[in-house]
Amino acid sequence: MNREELIKKWLDHNLNTEEQKAFEQLEDYKELILMDTAFKDFKAPDFSIEGNFTTLKPQLKNKSTQWLKPLMRIAVVLALGFSIYYYTTTLNTEFNTNIAHQTTITLPDASTIDLNSNSFLTFNKNKWSSSREVKLNGEAFFKVAKGQKFDVITKDGIITVLGTQFNVKQRKSYFEVNCYEGLVAVTHNNKTVKLYPGFTFRIIDGKLLAQEKENAAQPSWLRGESSFKSVPLKYVISEFENQYSLKIDSDNIDTSRLFTGSFTHKNLDLALQSVTIPLNLSYSKSEKSILLKRE
Repeated sequence: MNREELIKKWLDHNLNTEEQKAFEQLEDYKELILMDTAFKDFKAPDFSIEGNFTTLKPQLKNKSTQWLKPLMRIAVVLALGFSIYYYTTTLNTEFNTNIAHQTTITLPDASTIDLNSNSFLTFNKNKWSSSREVKLNGEAFFKVAKGQKFDVITKDGIITVLGTQFNVKQRKSYFEVNCYEGLVAVTHNNKTVKLYPGFTFRIIDGKLLAQEKENAAQPSWLRGESSFKSVPLKYVISEFENQYSLKIDSDNIDTSRLFTGSFTHKNLDLALQSVTIPLNLSYSKSEKSILLKRE
């Protein structure tokens, strides 16, 4: 098989064992492989192998391939350069907290984020000067430095600010934004609501709930407790499991009942009593689980 046919079959990934050996004996084999490796990181537009080979065929017929080697080296350098640029500009910085753990993140503009337990946040450091944007799954408290637009993107909505303090909680069927300073714009289902300090945007099970103005300076979880106002018990239980490494069995109770109150993150028994006593419930503990029972 001649050189042209070998290269054509190589481009089509269709070499058998003998043909592969013959291909490896080509004088420009190393340059071809190096170029192929450099381009593997790219998702190129669809192209026709047959068409491209037909275009290259007149040049390939020239037995002298010395002109091709420097061209391939240039192509390799360009490919590697674009690959490095693509990798560094699209690489996200990720933060993930486990159950019962929190962390503080400082962004490139000196904005800070306190990330609550069992939460995930990403942002692109290399694009930060032109796009202040983070993606959140879980709960976080933001202190945003003044500057251009700052977006917090969640699957339930987008929160937009310029410089302010606010809390975002996005968990399964629960979406809540609290403004503590400045002005916050919340976009949900193509509708935008503006929040002033003390106001909250809350959607539970797909329903927008009204809430009275509060004057707290920061979310209670930063002080080591979780607070709720007329929230279904199932979401209180879910947050309890985020703060303590255990499973709560609530199959025998009504978890749609509304709970108003708080529980500490630092004392398991006190936390359980804070939730069960107001609802006339009792509990029993095992090594890794809690069983809730009706009195």
